[in-house]
Amino acid sequence: MGESGSAVTRLLIADEHDMVRSGLRAMLEARPNWEVVAEAADGKEAILKAIETKPHVAVIDYMLPIVNGVEVTRQIRGRLRKTEVLIFAPDDSEDLIAAPLKAGARGFLTTLEVQHYLSEAIESLAIHKPFFTARVTAALLESFLTRRSQRSTLSSRERVVLQTIAEGQSNRQAAAMLNVSVKTIESHLGHHAQAQPLLARESRALRRPQQAGGSLTPCGESWVPKDSA
Repeated sequence: MGESGSAVTRLLIADEHDMVRSGLRAMLEARPNWEVVAEAADGKEAILKAIETKPHVAVIDYMLPIVNGVEVTRQIRGRLRKTEVLIFAPDDSEDLIAAPLKAGARGFLTTLEVQHYLSEAIESLAIHKPFFTARVTAALLESFLTRRSQRSTLSSRERVVLQTIAEGQSNRQAAAMLNVSVKTIESHLGHHAQAQPLLARESRALRRPQQAGGSLTPCGESWVPKDSA
């Protein structure tokens, strides 16, 4: 619970440097109802102390020795589902953001952001809400749009071929429908194998509302089925 509740928010700090841990502890324990229940100087110690103390939020340095912050995050989230992880890293490059998020972290700060946003991040994570600064959110959005653009670099013919296969047609059936050779179909599939799962999901999503007997109606930035009258 947060500051307004009666329960204590239990925290773990993991960083290689004594001075950094002391500074973080001073910042955190200045808040009412926040208690640092454990400190760790390396990744192995962080995992063991997290299991022992079961903190609500673990504040983990990405660059921990012995076991790095990403693997520490994966181990904590795998063993303690109620413990949230806040990672802090040297910068907000795509690789440094993506790895801990895939491992289960729900908060990310750069080292320079810690002093300004640490308390706000912990308040959010303590009630199981993710926390990212505007800068990190912008970096995540840019990464998403770049990958989406790269996945969409298909010619109109290639997209039709892949869509047809994604909808369940065999190579021979697709060739007959599109009036091309089976060899052409196989060539397109070989060049763009990574696009097939995406197109299969798109195909299922497009068919699902029709099978339910509804129509598509806009809702904010997404589309949801609307029951027919």
